[in-house]
Amino acid sequence: MPAARYWAVIPAAGVVRRMVASLPKQFLQLGKQTVLEHSLDALWRALHLEATVLVSEGHPVLASIQANHADRNLLRAPGGSERCHSVLNGLSALSDQAEPGDWVLVHDAARPCVRQQDLRKLVDSLKQHRYGGLLGSPARDTMKRAEDGAVRETVDRNGLWHAFTPQMFRFGLLHDALQQALEDGYEVTDESSAVEHAGYRPLMVEGHLDNIKITRPEDLPLAEFFLSQQGRL
Repeated sequence: MPAARYWAVIPAAGVVRRMVASLPKQFLQLGKQTVLEHSLDALWRALHLEATVLVSEGHPVLASIQANHADRNLLRAPGGSERCHSVLNGLSALSDQAEPGDWVLVHDAARPCVRQQDLRKLVDSLKQHRYGGLLGSPARDTMKRAEDGAVRETVDRNGLWHAFTPQMFRFGLLHDALQQALEDGYEVTDESSAVEHAGYRPLMVEGHLDNIKITRPEDLPLAEFFLSQQGRL
């Protein structure tokens, strides 16, 4: 049996909402590179990827990123109305190259601080797994469920995890799970939720808490600090 290959899909179709900026968060500068380039660089340093698909609309910054990384097999696919549609578009762009048993990593464009050791841990933990799993961290804080701003109940945090990316699954399984979830009208919040809906139980792999997703203005200097601590700035 030939060794499974690795591919990546990067949803990068987000728009400016909570960030006070003229550019989408994935195109903001962190040192000499954009947030997106830091996210890409983390994957490329940790893994040999057959190809990486950027799922985004035709933003001018993308052409510059592709030109700066011409040595990578960097493909493009159009963004969808929701993240799940974008990821499915990215998978479809690989459908004539990837085998069902290959691995595909889906990583948020706005998670530039993922550590090399966590990426390798994810891959090592899932090498022999039948379908896949994701990086995350066990909940440490007291968890509250609120309604209209008021606390409705305190939720037992035992067994609760914060879900991160990358999330890594067998290519064919993830493609079929996303399609089925959309056909069923199931709300897909991440790739794992689609796989869970298909009846599987993805493996949680513990990673570091500095794998933050940039969503607010205060996240940018925090990400800069984490990257500096990792020696990546």
